[in-house]
Amino acid sequence: MKKRFCSILLAVTTVMSMTACGVTAPEAAPTAQINEAPTPLAAQPEAEAKEEAPEAAQSEPAADAITLVMAEVNPLDTIVGMTDQKFKEEVEARSKGSIIIDLQASGVLGSENDVLDSMLGGGGTIDMSRISAFALTSYGGQKSMLLSLPYIFTSREHFWNFATSDLAQEFLQESSENGSGVRGLFYGEEGFRHFFTSYEISGIDSFAGKKIRVSNDPVMNGLVEGLGASPTVVSFGELYSALQTGVVDGAEQPIANYKSNAFPEVAPYMILDGHTLGAIQVVITDEAWNKLSAEQQNVLVEAGKAASEYNRSISEEKENEVLAELKADGVTIIEVDDITPWQEAVKPVIEENIKGLEDYYQKIVDMK
Repeated sequence: MKKRFCSILLAVTTVMSMTACGVTAPEAAPTAQINEAPTPLAAQPEAEAKEEAPEAAQSEPAADAITLVMAEVNPLDTIVGMTDQKFKEEVEARSKGSIIIDLQASGVLGSENDVLDSMLGGGGTIDMSRISAFALTSYGGQKSMLLSLPYIFTSREHFWNFATSDLAQEFLQESSENGSGVRGLFYGEEGFRHFFTSYEISGIDSFAGKKIRVSNDPVMNGLVEGLGASPTVVSFGELYSALQTGVVDGAEQPIANYKSNAFPEVAPYMILDGHTLGAIQVVITDEAWNKLSAEQQNVLVEAGKAASEYNRSISEEKENEVLAELKADGVTIIEVDDITPWQEAVKPVIEENIKGLEDYYQKIVDMK
């Protein structure tokens, strides 16, 4: 009798155990997270099992991985956003997961000036950023300021002659050498910058008395004043509403950024004056740089070269695609047949800002 009782008890326990497994397994599977144990390969379709397992292994970061927070003011579908993503991919692949780039785009960490203030202030909340090359002007980057001078670059080829030169490497290290606390890794570009307005525009004379948004940059202030307009400081994050409410009448951006930030909705006129080429650079704080081993530092340098080449390969094509889309969407695009009056109007700002840097300015001009 005792043996029979034990046998019955064992059978009941087995059934309960099987029932529990049958209930909990289906409930756990849909809520499994990335870091949880994956569904056994035997339970997956054959093709899915072959493709997903290697991908999971590749994305697994090293146990002691260093995470670098990187800021980007523009959306990821812009030229600069795509360049950032290429850099991230290259760094993580080349470092075999020992360096992770936490890319924060669309201005969630603030404007370029906000980001630079945070980076230069220390604390390690932001380690890297993609910035306009001339953004360092207010932080002692005198050489970088030259890259924003009106009409200094006559073509994309002219810019890339500079960006791949020894002179460019000297410019990249200026901010670190002068004690600012950041260093440049590589250059890229986001296309020529053009003015766009909320009012109908036909040429240079259309700027007289108008309020044009600037980011409190001395070169851009001088450029806008040279055109007869009034430079008005507005943060990039507030530019859409400023155009919408009439706080400013116009602004300037590369073509891709103009579209991605929905500016055509409130400023549907763009004049292709190409006053500057949107030179960009990726910078890292000295604090973050010094935490890396020599091998990891080299990874960032080599990844930067790859990202720079990628940027060079996509910029013009992407810009032309966006320009065609803008025209199809009804944006009024005004061509500039003769750039001479524009160049004459901005001569004073060039002369004022190359004082003491005449040799550097001439070296860049001669690279065309």
